Amino acid sequence: MIELGVIERDLIGPGKKNAMKRAIVIGAGPNGLSAAVVLAQAGLAVEVFEGESQAGGAARTMALTLPGFQHDFGSSVYPMGVGSPFFKSLPLGELGLQWIHGDAPLAHPLDDGTAVMLEHSSDDQEHQLGSDGRAWAALMRPVSNHWWDFAEDALRAPLHIPSHLYLMARFGALAVQPAAVLARRFRTERARALFAGIAGHSMLALNQPMSSAVALVLGAAATAVGWPVAKGGAQSIPDALIRRLQQLGGVVHTSRRIASLDDLDTRDAIVMCDLTPRQLLRIGGKRLSSAYRRALGRFRFGPGAFKIDYALSEPIPWKASECHRAPTVHLGGTFNEIAHAEYEVSKGRRAERPYVLLAQPSLFDPLRAPASKHTAWAYCHVPNGHSEDRTAQIEAQIERFAPGFRDCVLARRVFAPADLESMDANLVGGDVGGGALSMMQILFRPCIHGYRTGTPGLYLCSASTPPGGGVHGMCGFHAAQAALRDRERKH
Repeated sequence: MIELGVIERDLIGPGKKNAMKRAIVIGAGPNGLSAAVVLAQAGLAVEVFEGESQAGGAARTMALTLPGFQHDFGSSVYPMGVGSPFFKSLPLGELGLQWIHGDAPLAHPLDDGTAVMLEHSSDDQEHQLGSDGRAWAALMRPVSNHWWDFAEDALRAPLHIPSHLYLMARFGALAVQPAAVLARRFRTERARALFAGIAGHSMLALNQPMSSAVALVLGAAATAVGWPVAKGGAQSIPDALIRRLQQLGGVVHTSRRIASLDDLDTRDAIVMCDLTPRQLLRIGGKRLSSAYRRALGRFRFGPGAFKIDYALSEPIPWKASECHRAPTVHLGGTFNEIAHAEYEVSKGRRAERPYVLLAQPSLFDPLRAPASKHTAWAYCHVPNGHSEDRTAQIEAQIERFAPGFRDCVLARRVFAPADLESMDANLVGGDVGGGALSMMQILFRPCIHGYRTGTPGLYLCSASTPPGGGVHGMCGFHAAQAALRDRERKH
């Protein structure tokens, strides 16, 4: 497990605290704030500069529709947050972060009026999937039963010697396979559909290598740590990190967009950038070598999201009542339907019947909406930067499994990919994952240098670095550790 006290002693050592004078962090998303906390715990004076008026990046809660309705601008459900080794090392509960779990993590409705569920209990999951229960358990239990060992290894840069070699080798042999191949282990359409929906979080076509990886991680997380929401909204996560940073003397400046590194006094400072390669290219200027600039320029972004936030007069009227047990609902029908939709997006085309991810946090957190009212959001994948309105297609998929849904809508707020990027510059073309999950960008993210930029004292710590997207803070944690190791060697 991560023991920050040990890290501080190892990196600073007796009498060396003053050698590490200060740090500047650009961007107050979960990774930037995590890097800031690590550096502050190591004794540095830390300042964070955030361009938006509200810290949190894609983990913000905002009034997007009607008065009294609180909506998560980006992410809303946090298996990787509650399962993060770094977050677990912090007293986030004492700092105001409370996780709320549904009766089940996930529902996947089908056209027969039932839903296949992802359950908290392994035994319940086996019962849920019937004849495919043992096959599902065989895939998920090795990781779920050893979650914290797995997370320590998996949520790092891939090119390292794992501490738990057999566990990671077994996972890697399965994760590299396309979801379409791994799904052949299941005999029933219900199990295959459930697997497809979880694999769809990868934003990869399900016939592509590595499309199984996300399904294996998130499927295992369900029984290991759950898929909770944050009480009061996503904003509770950055707010808790900021409180920890302030306890350590750190400062966060909002509405302070950094146009160039030359605008900052970076002498004797570690500079952490919670930015995408595109933003780093923009602000780095001549501080970046030509070779590193070329490497950043080759970085590819993944598909975008077309998202709608809803204020609702009542809970969504699902045909399958089981859907009211879960904060997350996957809408796409069968494995083949979801696979076709994601394939179309991977080829730069829009899917007529998109795979839709939906969150309904107010079923479990009454702080999100006025009494008896509810919030929800839904999004589908689209080609990066796609501009066509997908509202009708998303709502048709919701109505397919919840007839009368549109009658519950009091207000909606629509975000095309460009709208998402305008509110968070890291969501390039609507990509909520920090970059495409191609094989090369899993191994070398954003390039072979990882967190280091080749410029002394300058580091990248966003979701465009290992281990990639997800609100877990591990990109910031590992980038800050790399910076402290470099600082120690220098002095």
